[in-house]
Amino acid sequence: MAFSFGWLGMQADSFFTLPSSLTRFAPFFPATAAPWVWIPAIREALAALASLPPPPPRSLPPGVHVEGAVYLDPTVILPPTATLIGPAWIGARTEIRPGAYVRGGVIVGEDCVLGNACEFKNCLLLDGVQVPHFSYVGDSVLGNRSHLGAGVILSNLRLDRKPIVVHADGLVQETGLRKFGAILGDEAEVGCNAVLNPGSILGKRALVMPTVAFSGVLPANTLAKVRSSVSHLPRRD
Repeated sequence: MAFSFGWLGMQADSFFTLPSSLTRFAPFFPATAAPWVWIPAIREALAALASLPPPPPRSLPPGVHVEGAVYLDPTVILPPTATLIGPAWIGARTEIRPGAYVRGGVIVGEDCVLGNACEFKNCLLLDGVQVPHFSYVGDSVLGNRSHLGAGVILSNLRLDRKPIVVHADGLVQETGLRKFGAILGDEAEVGCNAVLNPGSILGKRALVMPTVAFSGVLPANTLAKVRSSVSHLPRRD
């Protein structure tokens, strides 16, 4: 698979490390690629699952609708109601809450939360990701232990439908993607009812305050209080 290398130091491994729970997908997600290159690779990775044996059969709650190729680890916690459309892979001990809508092209690691009335489409969630309430996650990669507050939207399509570019340090990088939501580094946090505009990139432990409409690149350990306002956070030892 061809891929572009990181730009301005933006290699995928500067934001997150693919966890051991998703090792089977590692050939599709090169650490030295630009992180947005992982987005179109999600469906390629899922296509490779066709050669694997299916998971053990399990009974589903009456209100859980499963359609297409959906791998559910036997330890996945299922709600009374949800819609799961493949291709999708959902890892161990992940909790799916009532009304969750998985709309194809979704890979989820271990110990995640797919929250009530949340929609997931063409996205990769690494281990420990929490999306608990009323969010949209499309064409995005969420790093280990990242968290979205209630009502967060990862917008993935420009109003003018043009290809999405990344702006950083006065430079512009074309991604070649018409749909690109957000990249969240490990332990990044987005506050309630915030909107990340298409092509937003958050470094490790970057924080976006509630109700903010954020665009661009937020470096690691920084805080976005209002649009284009960034503060540095103390580092964790």
